[in-house]
Amino acid sequence: MTQLASPAAPGQTHALKRSVGFWGLTFVSLGSIIGSGWLLGALTAAGIAGGGGSLVSWVLAAIMLMVLALIHADLGAAYPVAGGTSRYPHYAFGGFAGFTAGWTTYLQAVAIAPLEVEASLSYVNSIGSVSKTFPLVNSDGTLTLQGIVIGLLAMVLFCFINLGGAKWLSDSNTGIVLWKLFVPVLTIVTLLLIDFHPGNFTANGGFAPFGFHGIFAALPAGVVFALQGFEQATQMAGESVNPQKHVARAIILAMVIGAIVYIGLEIAFVGALNPGQLLKNGWAHPIGAGDYGPYYTLAIQSGVAWLAVILIIDAIISPGGTGLIYVGTTARISYALGLPDALTKVSRRGVPVWSIIVATIFGMLFLAPAPSWQQLVSVITGATAIMYAFAPIALGALLKNDPERQRPYRVPAPKVMLPLGFCFANLIIYWGGFAATWKLVLGLLIGQIIFVIASAARAKNVDASHARWQFAAWFWPWQIGLVVLGWVGNYGDGALKLLPDDWDAVIVAVFALVIYFVATSLGQSRERAEASVSEDLSDEEMAGLRSPAGFA
Repeated sequence: MTQLASPAAPGQTHALKRSVGFWGLTFVSLGSIIGSGWLLGALTAAGIAGGGGSLVSWVLAAIMLMVLALIHADLGAAYPVAGGTSRYPHYAFGGFAGFTAGWTTYLQAVAIAPLEVEASLSYVNSIGSVSKTFPLVNSDGTLTLQGIVIGLLAMVLFCFINLGGAKWLSDSNTGIVLWKLFVPVLTIVTLLLIDFHPGNFTANGGFAPFGFHGIFAALPAGVVFALQGFEQATQMAGESVNPQKHVARAIILAMVIGAIVYIGLEIAFVGALNPGQLLKNGWAHPIGAGDYGPYYTLAIQSGVAWLAVILIIDAIISPGGTGLIYVGTTARISYALGLPDALTKVSRRGVPVWSIIVATIFGMLFLAPAPSWQQLVSVITGATAIMYAFAPIALGALLKNDPERQRPYRVPAPKVMLPLGFCFANLIIYWGGFAATWKLVLGLLIGQIIFVIASAARAKNVDASHARWQFAAWFWPWQIGLVVLGWVGNYGDGALKLLPDDWDAVIVAVFALVIYFVATSLGQSRERAEASVSEDLSDEEMAGLRSPAGFA
């Protein structure tokens, strides 16, 4: 069984409409990158890695994610389908691997919209009058009752906008993203000009007071989370008017802009800290314990009240815009998974209505019991890294088994970049810690159980052999290996810290390389890969993909 229900199921009255242009795709990815991460990521990184170390963390994360972005750009241009991150492994390894990748993608994506809402409310709560008279966040970072109610209303608004259609989503997102880009740049320039202390980068223990361990630990604690989201253009590639030309360019441009902005923000944040307060409190609380509005606090301390006002407004718009996008793209993922059949049906506007509604409901469930922003980020980052890890192995297998595919963009030096990208994704998972890794693996197991049950229920109508279990034989050795490495490793609660510090990254990378070469050698045959692609793309689109001109 290639999937439980094809998005292009025969007899379907309506289909996804190709109505999103280049800038629409770019802003979907850029809007996903610039969200709550810019409001809270710099503070978290500095607290874990120190002043100079946090800057190294952002540069390292930008390099790692750029490699993965280039790989996604190759796949997105060659296979322009909705929910691309789940479909690429499907083409390479069959239905079981595809569903597992899609389930991973869904788990991380469905939690991001409510997380962004929680971040927005946490930031607004940093205003003294709000926290005293109408608190939105408890002292432990969880939402109060009124915070939950406001969060639920925000999720309903996201749902309503997404039901308007992909073009409505991209058009409404354009203005939001322009604002989201303007405010961080304004913050960087203002703090650099008004209140900048270069000595902060070597304060309290030197440039990197916590060594490589701190630099690496900061990545899954908010840095990678902030920079993720470039893949959203691939999730909506099935609605792009010219996916061959636009998807790759949109991904790369969004990633470059996002990386520059975030590195600039970390420089401005560390430089704007009060040296006396930093010396007193250390990197654990560089602006004060329990403060969830770092740039707002710095603006007030620097006497820039007008910037503080803009930051509070942006604390609503930036996370809200990202949450809006993720409700829509989460729906595309469940559309691609096709579980159940109703999720593949689209309205006259060309949107998967029930997929959007289900994504909204699941997102609402995350609001009430959700822990703090910082606690959720590491788990979501781990799930994202697993999702990203599927891309290089899928492309590696497809380059062998689908060689004649028209590829408008080709990742440079694929023999180096693909295994390197897979290693990067595995390192991010490992640095996230043992506690996060075993929980993620348990979540994947639950998804696979759902797949098996659904496959058994539909066995009379679907050839179960199409699940192609044998092509995913590498998956559980990979996941079990990650859990074991996390257990004997040096990061997170429950880790035994048996591996040599710093050299543990080399051990994880070697393990990842072994899995990469085993997995890419087990891909489907050329005939099966082409058959899988043809399920999602019409004959006209297939012809376009084989021609140099692509879609008109």
